[in-house]
Amino acid sequence: MPRLLCLSGPNLQLLGLREPSVYGSETLDQIHSRLTTRAAELHASVDPRQSNHEGTLVDWIGSALGTYDGILINPGAYTHTSIALYDALKAVRLPAVEIHISNPDAREAFRRRSRIAAACLGRVAGFGGTSYLLALEGLLAHLRAP
Repeated sequence: MPRLLCLSGPNLQLLGLREPSVYGSETLDQIHSRLTTRAAELHASVDPRQSNHEGTLVDWIGSALGTYDGILINPGAYTHTSIALYDALKAVRLPAVEIHISNPDAREAFRRRSRIAAACLGRVAGFGGTSYLLALEGLLAHLRAP
């Protein structure tokens, strides 16, 4: 059974309160609940975590090797700035999927560049909390491909 690490970055603990017109009204706890339920239905497990601290996210990625089969990551604002997250993802060489609740390409110009995209298998963006579920299904399909 595949084990996945799901990381959410800064300010995502504020989902449900933060700019509902952009991010919707669903909380991160509700997204994590849907994600773990869907993973179980797909005979997988997910360990969801959130931190506002880049170093904590880097530490979690670094400790994923040998414990997890892949990573789901919504780096939040670190998407656009963090070479450290990019380096950590490249170092562990686990398949990763970048997740965004909104569509960064449809927002401010500074949000259109991802520093971690090149370290990821793919990206799911713009589907609200469902982006996490779509990323889960894509990553599991990749892991189970012959």
